[in-house]
Amino acid sequence: MFQSVDQAIASLEKEKYICSKEIATTVYLAMKMEKPILVEGPAGVGKTELGKVIASSLGMDLLRLQCYEGLDEAKALYEWEYAKQLLYTQILKDMLGSMLSNEKTLADAVKKLSGEEDVFFSDKFLLPRPILMSIMSKKPTLLLIDEIDKSDSEFEAFLLEFLSDFQVSIPEIGTVRAAIKPFVLLTSNNAREMSDALKRRCLHLYIDYPSQELEEKIVTLKVPECSSHLVRELVKSVHAIRALQLKKEPSISETLDWAKALAILGRDVLDAETAMDTLNLILKYEKDIELVKKNAGKVFVH
Repeated sequence: MFQSVDQAIASLEKEKYICSKEIATTVYLAMKMEKPILVEGPAGVGKTELGKVIASSLGMDLLRLQCYEGLDEAKALYEWEYAKQLLYTQILKDMLGSMLSNEKTLADAVKKLSGEEDVFFSDKFLLPRPILMSIMSKKPTLLLIDEIDKSDSEFEAFLLEFLSDFQVSIPEIGTVRAAIKPFVLLTSNNAREMSDALKRRCLHLYIDYPSQELEEKIVTLKVPECSSHLVRELVKSVHAIRALQLKKEPSISETLDWAKALAILGRDVLDAETAMDTLNLILKYEKDIELVKKNAGKVFVH
């Protein structure tokens, strides 16, 4: 656990993650208060990466649950290993026969057998998924529930018990509580609004595109082969591009891709010709590329 906000900033920077004081403060407080964090913001600003570097810097096990439409409890919490149950049934077939031999009716046999069903619904046949794994873990764990906004509202409702009390209910076994509470980080790209109930259970953190100064620092750290002059020109251009009416603004990850590409090409400055030839690295739609080319005089003047 981080001992201070400044330590959080320094520890994350060692993992090559440059964060603002607001981000570090929220992470520090969430750990002290044992509360989950709901991290919202545009795609590609480092929400998922934040979870990864926190786990890495603190030596925590990282469990990741990637959300998608149709995700249900079975994929997120647990499944029963029916094939193994069936195999055990076959192995114990003779024992079952002798056990039920004295029962005169089918109803009596079923009643007798139901008394033994705990044998087949125990930890031995349970396949834990990320949420249950985080609860059952015997050491500090970070559970990353990624892109929660892609899941259905039913799955979001299912999470409420877990986020409130760090426990889950399994009908065949009962309530399973965390011996060591996992640190939970949920991310959302704002594809849909999260419920008030979920937001109440979490500290909220919005990560936007960084300032030009902070983004320059990120690029310098992640792509050290780029000259300082190229980094300044590149980041200034990215910020100018984001100001246009684009379908999809370039993210930080795309800024880094552009910086790496220009370094590979041996460029020390961002000339207009190279910029035009490599716009597809930061823009994913042809109409966006055309718009930037029409505004090249504004975007690439330094």
